[in-house]
Amino acid sequence: MKDGEIARTTKELEDLLMANEKKQKSPMEELLAEMESAVARVEKRGTGGRRKDENGGVRNSERERHVAWKTAASGDSYLDEDIPDEYFDEDLERVLSGNYPDEADGMLLDGFPEESGSDFLEEFEETDRSGLQEQESESIRSEETLEWTIQTEEPGTGGSFCGNIPDETTSCGNIPEKGPELISPKPVKKNAPARKKTGVRTAGRGMIRPGDGLLAAFFVPVMVLLIIFIQRGIFPFGEESFLRTDMYHQYAPFFSEFQYKLTHGGSLLYSWDVGMGVNFSALYAYYLASPLNWLLILCPKSLVIEFMTYSIVIKTGLSGLAMAWYLRKHCHTRDFGIAFFGIFYALSGYMAAYSWNIMWLDCIILFPLIVLGLERLVREGKGLMYCMALGLSILSNYYISIMTCIFMVLYFGALLVLDEDMNWEKFIGRTFRFAVYSLLAGGLAAAVLLPEIYVLQSTASGDVSFPKTVSEYFPIFDMLARHIGNVQTETGLDHWPNLYCGVAVLMFFVLYLACSKIRAKEKVVTCTLLLFFLASFSINVLNFIWHGFHYPNSLPCRQSYIYIFLVLSACYRAYTHLDQIPWKQITGAFAGAVVFVLLAQKLTTEEHFHFIVFYVAILFLALYLGVIYLYKKGIRYQTLATLLALIVVSIEAAVNMTVTSVTTTSRTAYTADNQAVERLVDSVQPNKTFFRMEKVTRKTKNDGAWMHFPSVSLFSSTANADLSRLFKKLGCESSTNAYSITGGTPLVDSLFSVKYGLYSEQPDPSELRTVKAEDDGVWLCENTYTLPLGFWVESDFEEQWNLDAGKPADVQNNLTAALNTEPVLVMVLDTVSDGKKVTFTPETGGEYYAYTGGKSVKKVKATTWKGTETFDNTDRGYLVELGYCEAGEEVVLEAEEGSDFWADVYRFSENGLKAVYEKLSAHSWVLSSWTDTSLEGSISCGESGLMMTTIPYDEGWRITVDGVEQPPEKMLDAFIGVRLTPGSHMISMQYNPKGLKPGWMISLGSLAVLCLIAAGGRYWSRYQEELEYEERAEKNRPAR
Repeated sequence: MKDGEIARTTKELEDLLMANEKKQKSPMEELLAEMESAVARVEKRGTGGRRKDENGGVRNSERERHVAWKTAASGDSYLDEDIPDEYFDEDLERVLSGNYPDEADGMLLDGFPEESGSDFLEEFEETDRSGLQEQESESIRSEETLEWTIQTEEPGTGGSFCGNIPDETTSCGNIPEKGPELISPKPVKKNAPARKKTGVRTAGRGMIRPGDGLLAAFFVPVMVLLIIFIQRGIFPFGEESFLRTDMYHQYAPFFSEFQYKLTHGGSLLYSWDVGMGVNFSALYAYYLASPLNWLLILCPKSLVIEFMTYSIVIKTGLSGLAMAWYLRKHCHTRDFGIAFFGIFYALSGYMAAYSWNIMWLDCIILFPLIVLGLERLVREGKGLMYCMALGLSILSNYYISIMTCIFMVLYFGALLVLDEDMNWEKFIGRTFRFAVYSLLAGGLAAAVLLPEIYVLQSTASGDVSFPKTVSEYFPIFDMLARHIGNVQTETGLDHWPNLYCGVAVLMFFVLYLACSKIRAKEKVVTCTLLLFFLASFSINVLNFIWHGFHYPNSLPCRQSYIYIFLVLSACYRAYTHLDQIPWKQITGAFAGAVVFVLLAQKLTTEEHFHFIVFYVAILFLALYLGVIYLYKKGIRYQTLATLLALIVVSIEAAVNMTVTSVTTTSRTAYTADNQAVERLVDSVQPNKTFFRMEKVTRKTKNDGAWMHFPSVSLFSSTANADLSRLFKKLGCESSTNAYSITGGTPLVDSLFSVKYGLYSEQPDPSELRTVKAEDDGVWLCENTYTLPLGFWVESDFEEQWNLDAGKPADVQNNLTAALNTEPVLVMVLDTVSDGKKVTFTPETGGEYYAYTGGKSVKKVKATTWKGTETFDNTDRGYLVELGYCEAGEEVVLEAEEGSDFWADVYRFSENGLKAVYEKLSAHSWVLSSWTDTSLEGSISCGESGLMMTTIPYDEGWRITVDGVEQPPEKMLDAFIGVRLTPGSHMISMQYNPKGLKPGWMISLGSLAVLCLIAAGGRYWSRYQEELEYEERAEKNRPAR
């Protein structure tokens, strides 16, 4: 090789090595170098547009310094044109001088006309990090390329680096650094006037920052409720409580029972304190499954009511936060205005009517997140968020989740229609993923859901009877009128929906339809969905389907939270274009809203509409118009407009909530005798012998759960329908989802093992019961004749006892006939009736009962020697307990309403009860031990027969007789029985809810599949990246 060639080759190698050393600089060093270079370039522009400092010197304008910063950080500025000087103020100078580019972006972007520019800051944060990582990765690949080139260069060829560099290079020997790919707004024309993007975007300048919208959406509803609580004197601000309807009768007792089990180690599978014994896991799934309820373990029993009350407050705030978060992500905005719509979602008419229904609130919180997850699934194919949110919703409350699931099917179809890039391949793929993730969501909740499904099959809801005809409840206009605020909410048997979500939607929905920036297809899809919901509220068949193929028993239109969500989402879309909507359209929308209110005043006749609500609606519409006018005056007024809007929204929502919600009951009255009852209960428990107790003057049918004693009565949607029917046949109060000991005679008490009664007044002297103790005005009495939990009967016992004998007295006497004993209810023949009242005079003192009837007779007033007492709901067919009546003292029964009143009167026979007791207790099941989920004891019998128990029939019970498993038999269509042969037997019973084990297997399997999908997705993504890298490397590899 010649000397010249050697020198030239050496020089090229040195150049390559120097280039390699330069590439070994850290990304930060390169970043700083680029920053210095960018600043230098900006300074060359001269002093045009600069400002003088206090000493008269010239300094760079904040605009140039911000451009220099962004140029250095990203390799290029996203602001290619000059920024108008009017954008700069003290706040902007502060953030620029302090090198806060993101905050500066938020201020500068206020004037950008790009619709999606609001998501720039979030995108920049992500791309800035990814850009640095890409630079480092590119540097490594460049070093590998350089090293390979040097090693493979053939001697004497004078190999050129230019021919071996990757495709990304733009010139020989220079491998550019790849900066972040920013999602830039549209370029701003030079010297173009500033244009505002969204309604309150510039709230970031000054007192209110864009991120505060989420905080306001949470804290405003919370503060509104707290202020109302203070005004109403709700504990601890007074002695009132928020207990109302089901919260009073069901949730408080069930929360108390759950808290007791958590703190005392009881089983969560079964409870004897409710309805003679119930599957507690099903009760938990229906009422208590919210994960937040497990915090009860930290709550003392005395504050269970407050735990529920303030859980409602927190969940209301979380509802607003979830809605605001959805709008932020759905519309790619950092706008403060999301707070307004989040507040109206949290304090809507739906929440005003049903906020006390704490078991529904988790689903209301999760609903916006489920919708957001479904949108991601359709847009990106990522279904993890959708699956997890929907699964948690089903877990928290399956009933409301039914409505959510129905809507997800409808909304999935809507999203497919709106997707401009939809094709057959994408359609099939997205549909498959939607089906898989939806099934996995249900599978995640199977551990709780499956036992519940089995229990519901035994309730009155288990029978589905599809409507035979199609009918309408009310016209569309009357429903739409319920958008007006302060209208009385509907929670009864009428079907009116609760639709209020701020009167501003009357304006903004018109603007939504008129906005040219919103696609016509989107408007058509939205209006179609809303019209379908209005039809669902009014048409009986659709109403039936939405409520899980049942008509709701009061609390109508439970799916209206979805309608409210759709309305608010559409109105927010119009709100984001508010600055681009001409003032003429805004005043036109205002006029249209006012005309609608005036028409509602003229046309609606429902008593729910007080005349003042129309004036209040117009007042708030005018206030919103004024706020919009102030906002559109210019950027300097927008912070003030934002604050005023927040105040008006908060006041409107608070007024509506105050007028239409938050009724109270006396906390003192609800808890008055609790401690005395608990002390009396503790005096007879624990006890090896099983027995039940009943609180005669009770507050709810679930007092046993509230104060923790085995009881008979129950009010629950999981009530066993067979038990309800048996109670009614025996003359006890019974309805679709409740049964109680009210109307029960001493014979019923004996059959149901009711050993003790708790009275708020001292009972009359009787040989049927004795007073055991008294505590603070509460008497504990022990019944004389109490049968054990199980006893032997003949094999044909059910055939001999005719439960369909007719009236309750006849059914009870038929039992005595089957046992060959004298009747327990003796009819009084000498009664006098005139169609409105019945009178009789007892010849013999004793316990008396009356079975009443008549046309529309629901209340009966009984007057005895002790005074007057009124009995409600007598149309349910229970025996009216007249108590002890003195011989010779006239008794008067009078119907308070209705006509054709009649009454059969009976005297209870103690001798008849004693004979029944002696007969059935001759062969008793003597328990040696019992717990929540197990019982064990012995029984002896002289001949074959059945051991009948008064344990409600449930397929979860496993019975062994002398160690051999034996299938249970259903007795009296309600109780568990077991076949016995002559001799002595040891019988044990163990409980495990049907469906629990397979439910857990399905849940764990679904979780495993979901984890595999998530892990597989990440692995596949990495594999694709590596594959692409290898393809690029192979493409750039020089031929040998």
